[in-house]
Amino acid sequence: MTTTGERDLTQGNVWRQILIYAMPMVITSLLQALYSMVDTIIVGQFMGSAGISAINNSGQILNIVTKIAIGVTTGGNIIIGQYYGAKDLRSRHQASGTLFSLSLLCGLAAAAGLYFGASPLLGILGAPSMAEAMAYLQICAVGMVPVFGYNALAAVLRGVGDSRTPLNIILLSTLVNLGLDVWLVGPMQMGVSGAALATTISQLLSFLLALGALARRKGLMEFTPTFLRMRGAMMRMILRLGIPSALQMTIAGISWLVVTFLINQYGMDVSAGNGVSIRIKDLCQLFISAMASGATTMIAQNLGACKFDRAKQVMYTCMKITVIMAAASIVLVQLTAPWLAAAFTSDQAVIDAAVLNLRIEIFGQIFYAIFMVYHALAIGAGHSTFAMLSSFCNCILVRVVLAFTLDHFFGIPGLYLACAIAPSASVPLGWLYARSNVWRRSLAKPGARGK
Repeated sequence: MTTTGERDLTQGNVWRQILIYAMPMVITSLLQALYSMVDTIIVGQFMGSAGISAINNSGQILNIVTKIAIGVTTGGNIIIGQYYGAKDLRSRHQASGTLFSLSLLCGLAAAAGLYFGASPLLGILGAPSMAEAMAYLQICAVGMVPVFGYNALAAVLRGVGDSRTPLNIILLSTLVNLGLDVWLVGPMQMGVSGAALATTISQLLSFLLALGALARRKGLMEFTPTFLRMRGAMMRMILRLGIPSALQMTIAGISWLVVTFLINQYGMDVSAGNGVSIRIKDLCQLFISAMASGATTMIAQNLGACKFDRAKQVMYTCMKITVIMAAASIVLVQLTAPWLAAAFTSDQAVIDAAVLNLRIEIFGQIFYAIFMVYHALAIGAGHSTFAMLSSFCNCILVRVVLAFTLDHFFGIPGLYLACAIAPSASVPLGWLYARSNVWRRSLAKPGARGK
């Protein structure tokens, strides 16, 4: 029996279950993408290419740390989902408390590292607007504690099938972010610092709302010393699954930092154009990412219940959905790229740079739609190391190497082409993993065998 908001994903029609569970995650991801998109649009209108470039360079660094937060909490999400599927309440409670305390410690470390390391990190990137980028990065660094804390609480909720509560929280905080952005960047004339402050306040609000939501829900989390104690065995299991996921996302982030470094060599307008195109590509990809995240939890619950054939059905159902949406996003961007870019800035040079990037890189969405769902199967089974190695292959061995090579021979179009091709490297790896059947296991029931 489930309580309000929880969903048992081991039963019912697969298509219906995955859409009902994942669609709130899609909307949540859309709203989270609006955080950085609103910053870029508003700063672009008030400050031009310098502001867009500053947010883009700082955002690449912040994106890595945020992905680490998601990666670490993914380990907890897998464990909680599998224990939920196995009906093991005691172990699920221990995993929830350990995950929350561990995430807060990681958030403190990330905040300190980003704040004091802002200058050298941006220096390595060769950020064109150094002063503005520094201001944005250091203010947003303070928000890393609530970012890690919120992701831990959201992982607890998703692990038990509740994707609606995070949606409601992000909806409210996004509206607050929008209002603060307009006020602080516009009438208050705080520039990128105002945009960063708006984001940080909104992230803190998300964290506090999630705390309040869980405090009112019996059986999910108790804010007591006993419940929040970091248990060694549980922490090792979370980290064993979460560290590879965090490394996977870090590897991807580092490869994009290399690409950003190469793009910065082409000047302010191209750098700003890249910032605009990233926001649009992220918007296109968020449906794929959210569906894959939903599939991860659904697969984890089914593996915990030893329903292995259903877990495989979840993977293929999700892949059909993501491929269709990727194809639709490619067509949409090809038809509307100039208008999409113009929403961020009126500078024609920046618009032209963004459109060139979009028209080439958007084709890579098809490869993302396939391999990210294969990764969902691996991560749901606890094989997050496979997803990490697969990402290393497409991000470092292919994207970075191709980026330097094609940039040398063909210039900026070659660089964009490398980014479009790179994700294809993980598709055959994912296919081989799915065929191997090594994912047919339950972490919650170590002795279980495939059915």
